Parts: sequence; structure tokens; C-alpha cells
Amino acid sequence: MIRVLLADDQALLVDGLRVILGAEADIEVVGAARDGEEALTLARSLRPDIVLCDLRMPRVDGVEATRRIVAELPGIRVIALTTYDHDELVLRALQAGAAAYLLKDLPAAELVHAVRAVAGGQVILQPASASRILTALTRQVSPREIAADGGAPGERLTERETDVLRLMAAGLRNRDIADRLVVSEATVKTHVNNIFAKLGCRDRTEAVLWAVRHGLAPGAEEGRP
Repeated sequence: MIRVLLADDQALLVDGLRVILGAEADIEVVGAARDGEEALTLARSLRPDIVLCDLRMPRVDGVEATRRIVAELPGIRVIALTTYDHDELVLRALQAGAAAYLLKDLPAAELVHAVRAVAGGQVILQPASASRILTALTRQVSPREIAADGGAPGERLTERETDVLRLMAAGLRNRDIADRLVVSEATVKTHVNNIFAKLGCRDRTEAVLWAVRHGLAPGAEEGRP
């Protein structure tokens, strides 16, 4: 069962999300918050798997709420919700630790798919702007910062670990990566843990963002000078 906490100050939207997600046998809506401060409080007490978090809320906005939730409760994954596809706002949410961002007008089936995918460890970007977001994230890292991370992109990783990281950034789960590389799922888990340790990442989201910033993710090279 995927336990979901809703965080949005629009009661009508919250009611709609409850209906959509509550209709699924494997998803349970465990609570709803009206602002970022309440979202953090409920996340602490309810320990959901996923927080669906609006980026524009009173008192504490969704970006700051995401940052606090991810820092304090790393087992919880945050999906950022936004009305408008603003690159700057989305970038801030991803940098704060969001595992995905979704537009509020997306079809119900896509919302359900995203919740399941993020619960399974994937990182989701809206297709319409994924390339722009990946490019912007990549451009934010200077050559000096890359050098500080250990030289050329991926230099500290083995060739097989780099392959695994690329597939993680493409949204594949461990089982799918194992099938693609023709190895066991246990072997993939070992590679993933090695990647986390070498890059200093706490989870899959941070590893994927590292891959994005260093040109190892699909679309990260598009538009680069």
C-alpha cells in the first residue's frame, strides 16, 4: 500500500485528489495539509511514502516544505505540484529534493502512474519541459564544481556503475536495469549502493540529479554550448 499525504491550500483540489487516488486499491490517502508547516507536522506523525506538495502555499511554501521534509524524513518522497510550468520554480523544487513535479491539470491516470513510479524509486519530469529543466540543471554546474566532485563527470565511478546511473536517470527501476544489463537484481542493488557511497548521495533522487548536472542523463546534453 502506497501511503500519500496531500499538501495544498485549495480544498477543491484536495477533494479531487482524494477521489482519484482513493479509488486505487494500492494507494491510501492518509491526510491533508493546508500549508507547508502543517505538511511537515503531518509528515512527521503519519510517515507517508509520498507527499503530494503544492509549490505555492501560505506560511511555508512548497519548496521550503520539500526541503525540510527531505532533510528530516529522507524515507519520504515528495512530488511537487504546480499550476504553471515555471522552470525556475520547478528547478528550486528539484534542488530542494523533490523526486518529481507534476502540473495540476494532468490526466488522472498520469497522476496515479506518477505516484506509483515515484514510490518505486523513479524520478519524474513533465515531458513538455524535461529537456529545458535538464539543460538548466546541467548549466548550473561550473567546471570548477565538476572538478571538486572528482574531475570529469563520473570519473570516480566504474564503467558498470556509470551504466547503472545512466539507466537510473532514465527512470528505470532496479529490476528493469538488471534485465537491460543482463545481471541479477542483487548485483544492481550493489552497484546502486556503491554509487550512493561514491557520490555522497542519500537516495536515488540525489543520484539522478548528480547525473543530470554532469551530463549523464537523457536530454542533459541538449542545448548545451
